[in-house]
Amino acid sequence: MISTALTDLWYGFGVALEPHNVMWCFIGVFVGNMVGVLPGMGPLATISILLPLTFGIKPVGAILMLAGVFYGSQYGGAICSILLNLPCHPPHAVTCLDGFPLTKKGRGGAALGITVISSFVGASWGITEMIFLSPILVVVALKFGPAEICSLMLLGLLAGSTLARGSPLKGVAMTVCGLLIGIVGSDIETGTPRFTFGIPNLFDGVEIVALALGLFGIAEFMKSVNQLSEVDTKYTNVKLKDLRPTREEFRRALPAMFRGTLIGSLCALIPGTGPTIASFVSYATEKKISKTPELFGTGMIEGVACPEASTHSSVQGDFIPTMSLGIPGDAVMALILGALMIQGIVPGPQLISEHPDIFWGLIASFWIGNIILVVLNVPMIGLWVKLLTIPYKYLYPSAMFFVCIGVYSTNNDMFQVGEVVIIGIVGYILLLLDFHPAPVLLGFVLGPRFEENFRRAMLISRGDILVFIKHPISAVFIFMCVLLIVMQIYVRLRPPKVLATNIVLATDRKASEAAE
Repeated sequence: MISTALTDLWYGFGVALEPHNVMWCFIGVFVGNMVGVLPGMGPLATISILLPLTFGIKPVGAILMLAGVFYGSQYGGAICSILLNLPCHPPHAVTCLDGFPLTKKGRGGAALGITVISSFVGASWGITEMIFLSPILVVVALKFGPAEICSLMLLGLLAGSTLARGSPLKGVAMTVCGLLIGIVGSDIETGTPRFTFGIPNLFDGVEIVALALGLFGIAEFMKSVNQLSEVDTKYTNVKLKDLRPTREEFRRALPAMFRGTLIGSLCALIPGTGPTIASFVSYATEKKISKTPELFGTGMIEGVACPEASTHSSVQGDFIPTMSLGIPGDAVMALILGALMIQGIVPGPQLISEHPDIFWGLIASFWIGNIILVVLNVPMIGLWVKLLTIPYKYLYPSAMFFVCIGVYSTNNDMFQVGEVVIIGIVGYILLLLDFHPAPVLLGFVLGPRFEENFRRAMLISRGDILVFIKHPISAVFIFMCVLLIVMQIYVRLRPPKVLATNIVLATDRKASEAAE
């Protein structure tokens, strides 16, 4: 098995090292690193804008570019958190707690150096995990029937909605909205129009490009445009020699780095968790096992190494259920699944055998992309910081221009431009009401496939709903769904632990201070 995996990986490097694929990988990680620094952008909005561009790119290059944006943005977010106390993206909010105090002590460069090492270690473990776990999952997944696939998707939908940030009930509500939007159009079996309100343009359903650009382009930008102030860059003068940590700092960071990597890789296997939850869990664990927990928050190098390794391990590991089972763990993975579908590729267990160039080329590109990111980050930290001095009033109309061009170019249809505007306004209102729209995309992508497999299961069982608990694998997933709901109810009814409360309060304080 190991020799087969290494042979396939060697084939993947042959695909990933083709000049045009290296170019798309570089573009992806460069753009990802850049938008990771900019508040209000992030991988969701960026991938949404780039999605229409993938129509004219070969499938391998398109997926390499979008994946590069996702993991590349994690590097840029760490720079802001450490040097500027500005948690541009949720996974890096925890990094602010010890990263910025280190910067004020004059050790910001060392914190960035440890971040680069932690990121590469975490990403490398996530890639290795994907190499060996994905083929095993595929073998298991081939034993799945419609009932098992339906139950697994239900688990993914529940996990993605209840584990999203904010209220679990609001997350479930947003997932249901996504499911409803996903069935707009003609019924796949009967051809009957559903939820079209007599509008012919909706007979083919809502385009994923329009939904993504509306929710994560227009809505997010509208929310961010008036909330940003000038950035204090007095601590950002970091030279290349400052990035080298001392031997003592490296000795303390190394165990935390490996613990964070392990936690992130485990979180990646649970649908709906993602890098944000992985970073919080790893920081809480590191603080709990430390001999000096009271020093966390004052500039502990472990408080930077652990969550950063966890974040990158989780980001790479998120591709395991997405590529091998066709079940996205979060909204970004749902967008990448959408990009595959746009290219006419059905994600799932058959992907590895039918499209080995995409699967193994993607895995090989992860290592290439992470090496490019290490090379880019070290000499270009000053440039990334300078980006934050660009007034947002200039960035915002530029982004809006590309949103409109991108959605029009998909089908040369002005109706979709209006569709994006309406979705964007609704998404902005939802954000103001603290309904985060990420679960909408998850429900939208999984909804039609969930409905299709549910119908098949009902036809095969002649309408017997108990088929979902009669099959052992399906019954396990249903049990996990029930367990997840019970755990959420228990967590809500039980007073939170002091440790978790302190972390959340401290993170919220840092985020509010940065926003002000």
